[in-house]
Formats: sequence, C-alpha cells, structure tokens
Amino acid sequence: MPQMHLYVPQNIAQEVKRRATGKGVSTSRYLADLVKREVADEWPAGFFEEVIGGWVGEPLERPEQLPLEERTELAPPLDKEILPAGRAGDDRD
Repeated sequence: MPQMHLYVPQNIAQEVKRRATGKGVSTSRYLADLVKREVADEWPAGFFEEVIGGWVGEPLERPEQLPLEERTELAPPLDKEILPAGRAGDDRD
C-alpha cells in the first residue's frame, strides 16, 4: 500500500492525534479513513439508514394542493419564415 507524507501545523497534528485516540485507532488509520471518506465515489455505509426515517418530530403531512393560477399568455413563438433569409437557425449573433 502506498504511503503519503504531509505537513500540518502543530495544533492540527495534536487535534488529529486526540481524535484518533478518542476513536481507539492509530493516527495513520484515522487519517486514512478521513481520506477514504473524502474521495469516495459512493455514499458512506449506513448513510440512508441513518437519514431515511430519521425524523423524530410529528408526522409530516402534505397540505392539499392549491389550484393552478391563471397566467397571461406569452407572445407566440416567431415563425422561421418571418426571419430574414439565411438567418433561420443561425446562432452566430
């Protein structure tokens, strides 16, 4: 497995070590897990189980849909025959 070396300020290194210790893993394992999560092309394991159904408040209800509003009709589209010859479909403006 390839190795990587990086330089960080002292306060960041101390915080990384503190968090790794808190999770009960080595600093190397903690950083490797962070990098994997950051560059992964997929959702983290258990993401949908934690999110879907995670609402703990009152049940959500969709209100009755209101009728569509009446809108003023826009001008009809220009007919291609109205445009000067050679301009129909010409996007070089």
